[in-house]
Amino acid sequence: MTIEWPFLLLLGLLVCAAAGALLTKDLLTSILILSVFGIASTVVFAFLQAVDVAMAEAVIGAGLLTAAFVTALAKTRGAP
Repeated sequence: MTIEWPFLLLLGLLVCAAAGALLTKDLLTSILILSVFGIASTVVFAFLQAVDVAMAEAVIGAGLLTAAFVTALAKTRGAP
């Protein structure tokens, strides 16, 4: 089995996104990078032909969690 270069590129993107989300000081930027991580992992799961897992990751990981984190951040920054 040979590993194709687009798959290696996606895995590199996952590592860079995870490191970027951890090392970024700004919380909103970290949330957006975490969303990129969710989208990249969705593509990785689809590449591995796990379409049901990819759909769940797209809805929950990239969509719902990003919205929840941004809402929580907005509510805590606006708190008196």
